[in-house]
Amino acid sequence: MPGLNILFNYERKWLADDAKAALSVAAVALPVAIAYAQLTGVNAAVGLYSCILPMMVYALFGTSKQLIVGPDAATCAVIAAVVTPLAAGDSIKHWQLVITMTAMTGFWCIIASRFKLGVLADFLSKPILMGLLNGVAITIIVGQFSKVLGFTFDEKYLIERLGGVPTYLSQAHVPTILMALLTVSIYFGMKRLKPTWPASMFAIAFGAALVWLLNLEQLDIKTIGIVDGGLPLFQAPDFNVGIIRELVMPALNLAIVSFVSMMLTARSFASKNGYDIDADKEFMALGMANFASALSQGFAVSGADSRTAVNDANGGKTQLVSIIAAIIIAIIAICLTAPLEFIPSAALGVVLIIASVHLLDLKAVWKLRQKDKQAFYLTLITLFAVLFIGVIPGITLAVLLGLFQFIRTVMRPTDHILGVDINGVVRSLDTSDKAKSIDGIFIYRFNSPLTYFNSSYFKRRLLEQYARHKDDIQCVIIDAVPCFTHLDLSVMAMLDDLNTIFRKRGVRLELAGRKRQLLAWFEKADIKSGSDGIYVHSDLYLALRINQSKQVTDEEKPTI
Repeated sequence: MPGLNILFNYERKWLADDAKAALSVAAVALPVAIAYAQLTGVNAAVGLYSCILPMMVYALFGTSKQLIVGPDAATCAVIAAVVTPLAAGDSIKHWQLVITMTAMTGFWCIIASRFKLGVLADFLSKPILMGLLNGVAITIIVGQFSKVLGFTFDEKYLIERLGGVPTYLSQAHVPTILMALLTVSIYFGMKRLKPTWPASMFAIAFGAALVWLLNLEQLDIKTIGIVDGGLPLFQAPDFNVGIIRELVMPALNLAIVSFVSMMLTARSFASKNGYDIDADKEFMALGMANFASALSQGFAVSGADSRTAVNDANGGKTQLVSIIAAIIIAIIAICLTAPLEFIPSAALGVVLIIASVHLLDLKAVWKLRQKDKQAFYLTLITLFAVLFIGVIPGITLAVLLGLFQFIRTVMRPTDHILGVDINGVVRSLDTSDKAKSIDGIFIYRFNSPLTYFNSSYFKRRLLEQYARHKDDIQCVIIDAVPCFTHLDLSVMAMLDDLNTIFRKRGVRLELAGRKRQLLAWFEKADIKSGSDGIYVHSDLYLALRINQSKQVTDEEKPTI
């Protein structure tokens, strides 16, 4: 529990800033948690439960001093997409499936931490994650228009919903629209007059007060209804193994996406405040937070960028912010839930739309077109996958794209022909003519670890490059440092074939770097070294000095 170290060494001067930040975080988290509970399809109290224990647990297990965990738009959208068809309209079963998926997500996170897979924080590239989050944001925005306009969508997918827009607009409910407009006005009015105050909480509170005072429910303005507060009562899920099997892979996808998203937030604020975080311990912290949420009958959580920003802006110094904010939310969830039943669904829809608009960044997507077209296309593919085939298939595609992007980089990396400059420094040959090739010596560098699925490409590229420079070549030197990183028998067999090809042409094949490793691998693969096989040198400069048969005195030619 890394957080305990900070709490045990807590300095009193931090308390005022932490208490102020905790009040602000709680004020922002309350309406958002209720709104995300509606998005997930569970009772509003479940959203509050999803804030309390997870925030306390992360304060103990997390390594970020500013990160606030809690309900997240993308996380809730994923859960709703998976659970809703499985529940088939049964609210109790829906809630139990949500809890089960949350526990599974925590399980995957802890397994990943155990095997030190924090490197997955870099697995989904920024363009892919950008497309994913933009697609989820658009999906949520379209979905919440039903609450804002006062109708119910009959279709499941975005395209079908957009196709039915004319019909749905004719079903719009004017009092609900007016309530939504009022919520928007109060929100942006508060943002302008008091930017540091929790505008969403004031907007929702004002709408609830109007419903209560004027009895607006008689105008068919829908509210969130009765909120079952009090302490959460643990209920073991009750359904067959077949349904649980349906949750395994979606929970894995959710674990990866939640972790990657959380790490982007945690790292940005850690960098801003001058400290480092441990990715593997963050995986453990996320897993424990999700287990805590499932235990308290809540749903899956992730790093909340908006609440983390509020914490940082209000000077939060330590994880005590999460603990104080969780206590405030707990008091409301246990004792003060009665007023929550008057909150209009239209007001919650407005809050979710505003939160999703902040998640939306199509301008950054368009900028990728000028910076990196490959990244731009990856973003668009992920974005349209989420919009057209759904959130879960879109996330699966995003994970596969991240994997394929990595495999493609490893399978077809860049390579270079090397020479030396006038100072005798080894560098790549290019159009600048700063480096020149050495008479009789061909130096090749392959910029990726060699393994069974790229060894044939390595062999082909080396022979192609050699064929272009084969005049008077007596020796081919391979820079072994970047490519020979681990023992692979397929690579050793390919290397033996290359040696046979070059020996028939009267050319020596030599490796430079990793001498001790390579000689050990040669012995295991039964490959000869030295004059009877492949020469191996300690480094590239030693290989060049040994192979240079005469001292070059011409100033236009390089000297080793």
